[in-house]
Amino acid sequence: MWPRARPPDRDIRVEDAQGAALADMVRRTGAAIGGLYLIEEPAALLRLVALCGLPVDFTAPWQRLALTAPVPVADAIRADRLVWIGSQDEMARRYPRAAAVLPYPFALAAVPLRGVRRCWGGVVLMWPADHPPEATSRERDHIVASARRLARLLDEAPVPPAFPDQPQVVSVASARHPAQTELAAVDYLERLPEGALALDLEGRVTFMSASAARLLGRDPDRLLGTRPWQSLPWLDHIGYEEQYRTAVVSRAPVSFSAHRSPDQWLTFHLYPDDSGISVRITAGEGAAQAAAGAVGTPVRAERAPSRPGRLYQLVHQAAALTETVTTRDLIALIADQILPAFGAQGLVLSVAEAGRLRITGHHGYPGHIVDRLDALPLDTDLTPAGQVLASGFPAFYGSPAELAHSYPRAPQISGKQAWAFLPLVISGRPVGCCILSYDRPHTFTADERAVLTPLAGLLAQALDRARLYDTQHRLVHQLQRALLPRTLVAPPGLDVAARYLPSGHGIDVGGDFYDLLRLDDTSAAAVIGDVEGHSTAAAVLMGQVRTAIHAHATAGAAPDQVLARTNRLLADLDSELLVTCLYAHVDLAHHALTIAGAGHVPPLLRPAPGRAHTLDLDPGPPLGADTHARCPVTSTTLPAGAVLALYTDGLVERPGTDILRTTADLADHLAKADVHDLEQLIDSLVDHAWPTGGQTDDMAVLLLRTAEA
Repeated sequence: MWPRARPPDRDIRVEDAQGAALADMVRRTGAAIGGLYLIEEPAALLRLVALCGLPVDFTAPWQRLALTAPVPVADAIRADRLVWIGSQDEMARRYPRAAAVLPYPFALAAVPLRGVRRCWGGVVLMWPADHPPEATSRERDHIVASARRLARLLDEAPVPPAFPDQPQVVSVASARHPAQTELAAVDYLERLPEGALALDLEGRVTFMSASAARLLGRDPDRLLGTRPWQSLPWLDHIGYEEQYRTAVVSRAPVSFSAHRSPDQWLTFHLYPDDSGISVRITAGEGAAQAAAGAVGTPVRAERAPSRPGRLYQLVHQAAALTETVTTRDLIALIADQILPAFGAQGLVLSVAEAGRLRITGHHGYPGHIVDRLDALPLDTDLTPAGQVLASGFPAFYGSPAELAHSYPRAPQISGKQAWAFLPLVISGRPVGCCILSYDRPHTFTADERAVLTPLAGLLAQALDRARLYDTQHRLVHQLQRALLPRTLVAPPGLDVAARYLPSGHGIDVGGDFYDLLRLDDTSAAAVIGDVEGHSTAAAVLMGQVRTAIHAHATAGAAPDQVLARTNRLLADLDSELLVTCLYAHVDLAHHALTIAGAGHVPPLLRPAPGRAHTLDLDPGPPLGADTHARCPVTSTTLPAGAVLALYTDGLVERPGTDILRTTADLADHLAKADVHDLEQLIDSLVDHAWPTGGQTDDMAVLLLRTAEA
C-alpha cells in the first residue's frame, strides 16, 4: 500500500505540491519522463501543467489538448483506465498522429487522475527504449496507485490548481557526486584525447573539456550555455538536432558523424539520463563510419536557428489536418486543437466565392457578429481579410490599436483584442481566409509566426479538400433522397415514420430503401430492402426494384408473388448485384400481418408495452441469387397498439459483435421504449444501437404502429 497522501501545507502552493507529487510518481515507477495534465473547464481542454525529464520546447504540440483528441492520455481519461503503449510500432498502430510527432523508441503509460467527486485529469509516463514492451502487473499497480495518490492530493488541496501559460518544470534527479570529486573528474577528462561535452536536457552546453574545444574549433566561453547546432554553423542541420531529441526522449545512447571540414569527420556519442547528456567526441574514425553515421551535409545558413519545437508543432498539426474529411471536421479540429495550441479563443473561416468572403465556420463569436462579417467583398477595407488574401501574406495585430491604425472600424466589430489573418492560397489560387482572434492583447512571437505561416498553406489544402467532399456528398445524398419516397401515405388507423441514415463518411450512394404503399382503406404494404454495395449502379437498381414492387403490389399480387416477380426482373436486367428485401402486408381490418422475405434481417414486433421480440422468419435467398427461388411467407397477428420495426442490417451489424445478440438487445430496448412519437422512437433505436455514433454502413428504419383499440 502507498502511504496516504497528505494535503499540502497552507504555506506551500498547490502547483508546487502537485509538481513534487509528479516527480515522486516518476521516481516510484522508474519512469524517465512525466507529464501532468489537468482538465480545464468549461473548455473541456487538457492542460499540461507540470513536466519532468523533458524540455518544455518538446511539448509545444501537447500543452493544450482537446478531451476528444486521439492521444493516450485523453483515451485514459475517457475510458477511466490505464493505457499502455509498449513500443514505437504500437504507438504508430494505435495513435498514428501522435507517432508522427514522436518518432522515437520508448514505452508509455497514461493513467487518469480519478478523485472522489471528479476526474482531475491524467498523467503520462515514459520509459527508455530498453523497457520491455509489456508492463508487469506489479508495475501497473504501482502506476495506478501513484495516480490515486496524486488525485487524493488534488482532492484535499485548499484551493483549486491554477493553469500556467507554460508547464512547471520539476526535477527528478538529485546530486550524485560529492563536491570534493568534481575537480578530480575534470582533471580526468582533460587528460583524455577524446573530447568531453555535457548538455542539459534543454540541449545547452554545461561543460566542455579542452580537447572538445580543440575538436570543435571554438573556445569554451563561446559555447557554454548555447546549443551546439545553433552556435556551430557546420552543425546547423535538422538531422543533428534530431539526434539530440532522440536521445532525450528514448533515453538510449545515440551516435552520429558530422563533417566539420573537407578533411575532418567527428563522431559524437550521446549518453542520456534524467539529468542531461554526456557527449564523447572522437576524430578520424574513417570515411566509412562517417558515411554510415552521418545525417547529411550540413546546411550553412546565416538565419537564426529554428526553435526545436517549431517543426514538431507544424508536423503535429499537419498530421491532424490529414484526418479531416468535411468542412465541419475542419472547423472542429481548428477549434479543438489549433486554437488551444496558440492560445487563441476565436475563429472565423471564410471561403472565397463569387467575389466575396463567405463564412463557412466560426467559433467564439456571437451570431450577429458573424452576420456582420459574412459575405464581405474580396476588396473590403473593413478588415484585413481581403488584403491578406490578395497579397498572400499573413497579417498579425497584437492589439486593437495596431489594427485600428490601418482598419479603424475593424476592432469595434467583435471586441476581440488581437488577430492573426491567415491567407488560404493554393498555387496562387485564393481559397479563403482564416482568422484567429484573442480575448486579450497578444504578442505574436517569431516562433508563432513561423508556425502559423506554413500552417495557413496546410489549412488551405484541407479546406479545399473538405469543400470538394462536401459538394460531392451533397450531390450523392440529393440523388439518394430523390430515389426514396418524399411522403408516406398510410390508411386510417396506421401511423408510420421512416428514416434513412447514411454512414458517417463516404461519397458513394447507398442502396438502402423503404416504402409504404396504401392498398385500400384498411390495408397497406410496407417494404424495406438493401441493394448490395455502394455505387451509382446500386442506386439505379434500388430505384428499379422499388418501382417493380410498387407495380406488382398495387396490381394485387400476394406478398410472395411480389418478391418472386421482382426477382425475375433482376434476371432480365442481368444485374450482378443482390438485393435483400422484406415485404409486409398489413391488414388492419383483421389485425393480420403477412411477411415475405428475401435474405433480409428479421423485423421486430412489439405486440404490447413491455414485450417485444424478433419475428421468426424463413428469410429465403436474396433477390438476384436464384431466378426460380421461392420467397417464404410468414403470417402472424398485429394487435391494436402494436409496433412493427423494419430496418436494414446497418442498424444491427457492428464490428466485433454478434448480430443475433445485438438484435435481441434492440428488441429488449423496444419493449421498454416510449412509442408515442415514432420519430423520437427512431432516434432512440439508433442511439441505442450506436451509442457513440460512427455507424459503418447506411441504414434505413421503417416503423408502423396500429391504432389503440
